[in-house]
Amino acid sequence: MRQKSIEIEGLGHAAPIPLACRVGPVLATSGIGGKDPATGKLAPDADAQARQAFENLNAVLAKGGLGLGDVVKLTVFVADDKYRDAINTYWLQCYCDPARRPARHTLVMPLRGGMLVQLEALAVAKE
Repeated sequence: MRQKSIEIEGLGHAAPIPLACRVGPVLATSGIGGKDPATGKLAPDADAQARQAFENLNAVLAKGGLGLGDVVKLTVFVADDKYRDAINTYWLQCYCDPARRPARHTLVMPLRGGMLVQLEALAVAKE
């Protein structure tokens, strides 16, 4: 099989779903939340969850041999529209150059288990 599932201890889903899957140069993630992999817990506020979600995304990408600069599309899910500011803080830290930002779409929707923010990415490695 060409597919390679990507897992990180402490970040897995409760369901039999990998954190990401890589086929050739393309890596697609599942939902990446702001759970602390060391404790398995979510912070109570959106800012801390957003910070951790971007750290977790970076870790998943690295495990797949890619980085934040390889992301071509980021989908952001927020439980409330007021959490966009928290996302934007870390978005701008990760992608400070406006000419080198991936496409992004933000959706407001209910999230499970106390999650306030969640990221989903599509990345393409250099050949």
